Amino acid sequence: MTHCRLSAGLFLIIALPVMCFGQSPSQRQSVPETDRGGQSNESVGAPSNETTQAKEELQRGTALTRRGRFKEAIPYLMAARAILPNVLGLEFNLSLCYLGTGEYDKAIAILDKLRHGGHDTADVENLLAQAYVGSDRGNEALTALERAAAITPQNEKLYVFVADACSDAQKLELGLKVVEIGLKNLPQSARLHYQRAVLLSELDQFDRAKPDFEQASQLAQGSEVAYLAAGQEALLEGNVPEGVRIAREGISKGIQNPALLVILGKALLRSGITPEQPEFSEAQSAMGKAVAERPNDAGSQVALGQIYLIAGRVDDAITHLQIAQRLRPDQPAVYASLAKAYQRRGDAKSAQDALSKLATLNEAQAERIRSAPGERKMSYGGESAPPQ
Repeated sequence: MTHCRLSAGLFLIIALPVMCFGQSPSQRQSVPETDRGGQSNESVGAPSNETTQAKEELQRGTALTRRGRFKEAIPYLMAARAILPNVLGLEFNLSLCYLGTGEYDKAIAILDKLRHGGHDTADVENLLAQAYVGSDRGNEALTALERAAAITPQNEKLYVFVADACSDAQKLELGLKVVEIGLKNLPQSARLHYQRAVLLSELDQFDRAKPDFEQASQLAQGSEVAYLAAGQEALLEGNVPEGVRIAREGISKGIQNPALLVILGKALLRSGITPEQPEFSEAQSAMGKAVAERPNDAGSQVALGQIYLIAGRVDDAITHLQIAQRLRPDQPAVYASLAKAYQRRGDAKSAQDALSKLATLNEAQAERIRSAPGERKMSYGGESAPPQ
């Protein structure tokens, strides 16, 4: 992970990790005012009132883009574009919005024009790589990333954002290639080691993931990444008490990353808590916050649905589980929990449909594990790792 995760990842935030408006992703600043439509009226050849209106449309569109409201921003940016063509910041923001709304071909067309028009920057190449991932053009994504890395090889976020896009699109093998490119330039990056561990875990290759979890913890001791790595490793090892301890310690130190909240919620859930215990309220609160922060993370939606199911809130459970189903129709944990929820509601047909889908997914997953070398240790119920 959905990985703007765009949060979610585009971490979005939503579900794609994003770069912001023409500057280095690490700066997350808007483009200079001159790039956001600050051209003179004479240069655009438009009457003053039209130019003023276009600038207002551009400001509205930019403000919505900053807040991740990509679909709403597009009409304003398009209206400004009709009067103010070829404005770098406008074009970049528009491509970002198309990426955030899954209109990858439109994003690619704009970004490709920018790079061939003298704006072949690391940001443009990075966003282009993310769009290629979404468009299922993996080789072109790697080529674009390598061009970005040639410009700013030490920019960690270049690799993180594209790897997140791969995770969101469930292109896990491609994500590993992205991380490998990053680690060649940044071998001591705790974030990239953690990201590789998460990708390997999603491929059920815990034996290969474990050293990266441990290295991430060592390289960034006491940091957010260290707590995420140690907590996720504990969960995958089945060490529930340690997972709870690590997550609580990180949160007590002010780390409010939704991924750490997910680890805490899942670990408490696995400990066998009941609604009468204070730990149950703790788990429900943690998962509620995680879902509010990253509603496009399927694992969080599943965990919250499971908590509601234990609490007897069947309709609320089904609501969140159905959201998870739309986000990750290939995740076994979704259907296992949905089947229980439908049975509780007395909907036998829907329960049977969920069980049939679960059986199909489990069979495919078992075959994939049988055909792959090395030790395989699946995450709980086939759930994805927490958002990164």
